[in-house]
Amino acid sequence: MPSSLFISDLHLSEERSEANERFFSFMEDTAAEAAALYILGDLFEYWIGDDDLGQPFHALVAGFLKRLAASGVAVHVMHGNRDFLIASAFARAAGASLMPDPTVADIGGTPTLLMHGDTLCQDDADYQAWRSTARSEKWQAEFLERPLEERRAIILGLRRKSRDAIRTKPAEVMDVSAPAVRAAFAAHGVSRLVHGHTHRPGHHRLEVDGRLCERWVLPDWYGRGGYLEIGRGAPKLVRF
Repeated sequence: MPSSLFISDLHLSEERSEANERFFSFMEDTAAEAAALYILGDLFEYWIGDDDLGQPFHALVAGFLKRLAASGVAVHVMHGNRDFLIASAFARAAGASLMPDPTVADIGGTPTLLMHGDTLCQDDADYQAWRSTARSEKWQAEFLERPLEERRAIILGLRRKSRDAIRTKPAEVMDVSAPAVRAAFAAHGVSRLVHGHTHRPGHHRLEVDGRLCERWVLPDWYGRGGYLEIGRGAPKLVRF
């Protein structure tokens, strides 16, 4: 039985040739043998709206995903903190379905909670305040009314500010908070959680409401990259 594969935090852009080539190879080789591919946020370094699909690089990435979907692999895409403006036009171009965050999916017979992971980082108050603003209909409507190049300049400016802010934050602030993780398990009644965002790949075990639970954290693709494979046996975190 083919496996389901999980990736996140690829942060693809024209400037990151190594990650791009790794993604294209992954699409043609590993992902082509899967039953389903779940992209749990931040496929792109940033996304300023589906009307930017005309950019050749974006069309290229969508084309790889559509060919994968056409071959019979189910492709699912979740918003991340960088590409939360991905919408239905991109989904159609990529042959993908958009998943809400969070989503509970049956993966190999086990109900599995899928998240990008940023909502679990509750100790980062500044980020959570920005997230609340950026996910509002008002902010998004006003942003998407602006010309493409103006939007691009705004996002690049926000990225610079974010990098500066990250340098001053303690590392633990940008990781998940234990109460948020436990609350997510309790709210959804599952024993398995898969997420990205923190760039701290690993496998964590904990007990919640008397249940033995496991949390899988996906790797980013700035360095080695990798993916989670869930098939017949135990889940396996694979690094490139």
